[in-house]
Amino acid sequence: MSKPHALKPQGRPRSPDFSSGPCAKRPGWTLQALDNALVGRSHRSKPGKARLAEVIDRSRAILGLPEDYRLGIVPASDTGAVEMALWSLLGERGVDMLSWESFGAGWVTDVTKQLKLDDVRILTAPYGELPDLSLVDCDRDVVFTWNGTTSGVRVPNGDWIRDDRKGLTICDATSAAFAMDLPWSKLDVVTWSWQKVLGGEGAHGMLVLSPRAVERLSSFDPGRPLPKIFRLTSKGKLNEGIFRGETINTPSMLAVEDAIDGLKWAESVGGLKGLVARSEANLKAIADWVARTDWVDFLASDPAVRSSTSICLKIVDPWFAGLDDKAQAEVPKRIAAVLEAEGVAYDINGYRDAPPGLRIWGGSTVETSDIEALTPWLDWAFATVRAELAQAA
Repeated sequence: MSKPHALKPQGRPRSPDFSSGPCAKRPGWTLQALDNALVGRSHRSKPGKARLAEVIDRSRAILGLPEDYRLGIVPASDTGAVEMALWSLLGERGVDMLSWESFGAGWVTDVTKQLKLDDVRILTAPYGELPDLSLVDCDRDVVFTWNGTTSGVRVPNGDWIRDDRKGLTICDATSAAFAMDLPWSKLDVVTWSWQKVLGGEGAHGMLVLSPRAVERLSSFDPGRPLPKIFRLTSKGKLNEGIFRGETINTPSMLAVEDAIDGLKWAESVGGLKGLVARSEANLKAIADWVARTDWVDFLASDPAVRSSTSICLKIVDPWFAGLDDKAQAEVPKRIAAVLEAEGVAYDINGYRDAPPGLRIWGGSTVETSDIEALTPWLDWAFATVRAELAQAA
């Protein structure tokens, strides 16, 4: 096992952008990618609608969506897409809520404290683990994140979801879509945002509906007021325009152009297969480094559930274990600050609600060579911070 070294590394990542959202732009991106953006034009104009439809069509093709699944652009990023699904679809039957990180916990809060549904089962697990998926009742609705962005834990597959289920599966896949192969037949509602795996900008989210979800929308009245930006139906019928690019509110045409640029790049690297391979290579580069390094480990102990996008690490050095909670929380903050000051890595401190640690984005726009160049700097930064704190003590 290697020891953290005090000598500053010579090589550097070409891109220091390892943030978990907004995420790194695709390799080679410049502002010139947006030269043809329809700034100053209405999103409801013929070319404006065509650009929005292009985002839908290219996304559908890359992801391999079934023909009878609908895909639309909706307001307020992934959060808006999830909230739209929760408020529009839940209440017809009981719901199982799966929570093992902060965003899943947020959906639990919305369902129990805001929607105030009566029949809710909550299956939880601590950061770094999954709930017991065998306990999920697929005759109830099920709400879960495919990939825990703040915990670095993903579900390994969809085998736990029954094909003959009576409930709907509502999946927040914002840090999984385009980097992980999602089993569409197991999923009834899927959401993501532009600013994750393809490195797009914020504002709007994407919403997938299976035929079963559409049937629920058409037959079930949730009996609650819905804000305009949540309304997927009109007079009991699905608003089909949403799934042709007729957005409920005004999108940024700069962000739309950027989304198209990211999708074209995705096609150029081999589509979904190429995107998945790029992200998995990033996870492997981190895993290889962790295997030879004695001060750090994955937050997720089970390799089968480790995320390839939001790669979460914990510090396991005996010196760190001897610190009090306040001092432990300070160490990854200092490591992140040291590396940011060097221009080597930005925004890699762990999520505020997660155990103290580091979070490195390994999505498809990140070059594996940059991950490999980063790891010696992580060793150096840890050794530097440890020495500083030891001297201060």
